[in-house]
Amino acid sequence: MPPSSDHHNRTREERIMTAERTTVGVVGLGAMGLGMATTLAAKGFAVKGFDLAEARRTLAAEGDVSPVASLSEIFFDTDFIVFSLPTAKDVAAVVETNIEALKAAGRRVVIIDTSTSEPDVSRDLAAALAGHGHGFIDAPVSGGPAGAASGKLTMMIGGSDADVALAGPVIDAMSAKALHVGPSGAGNVAKLVNNLLAAAHMVTTGEGLKLALAAGLDPDEALKVLNAASGKSMISEVHFPTWVMNGRFDSGFTMGLMRKDVRLASELAARTGAELPLSGAVAKLWAESPLDNAEDFTRMGAFRPANDN
Repeated sequence: MPPSSDHHNRTREERIMTAERTTVGVVGLGAMGLGMATTLAAKGFAVKGFDLAEARRTLAAEGDVSPVASLSEIFFDTDFIVFSLPTAKDVAAVVETNIEALKAAGRRVVIIDTSTSEPDVSRDLAAALAGHGHGFIDAPVSGGPAGAASGKLTMMIGGSDADVALAGPVIDAMSAKALHVGPSGAGNVAKLVNNLLAAAHMVTTGEGLKLALAAGLDPDEALKVLNAASGKSMISEVHFPTWVMNGRFDSGFTMGLMRKDVRLASELAARTGAELPLSGAVAKLWAESPLDNAEDFTRMGAFRPANDN
């Protein structure tokens, strides 16, 4: 589904220049939300940030974001609202709790939900908000905290042409690539498919290197072959050299977050009747791994004994 012609015809730079007239609220100032908030502020938007933790609001203030202690202020006094929240339940609760503030806003507000949420929740929220004259875009992201802080995220977007066009300047400021893949919920589906494959690639690449090591081949040399041949993936090309081979395991994305995404993908498969035998095995590995939720997800690719890393 292509964006509207107005959004398409204006250059990226022209769209970003509208920042000076735009106020954006960011709800959730964690590793991702804080990076997006400070990026938007650096690009000229007037940014208000909310987080339950005072320490996160303080950090936001250091990045030229105006912290607010009341979530309703975000809904009442901004043009766009960016969500970066843990779960679909949190997304729905924040909207439902602040719907009255939106009704009183006096202008069209578009919510850009960058959380890894659930398609049905996004569709329901988009329909409910449309009834009140507001917009809702599901726009989960890839690129991690570094991408959020540098404005180089990849965004997978579901929503109406009109809302995506309206939110164009904000989307462009946060992303290097923004793919409008369909109506409400489509962005969530794309993100779950992406993360399911990333979870599988983390396991299979680790197993491939474990086999190389057991058979007497230096894993570093084996990885060079993978990345020059058909076994290559983003996981093997970026994640393994950066966080696995050196034993750092500090990508900033946790086991708990990836477990949640794999579980959501498995639940989506069950609801839609898609038979995914290999993905089912991957989901079982992630669910039953002894690694704690707070560990970095790249530890699932460890191919050497723990005392060797």
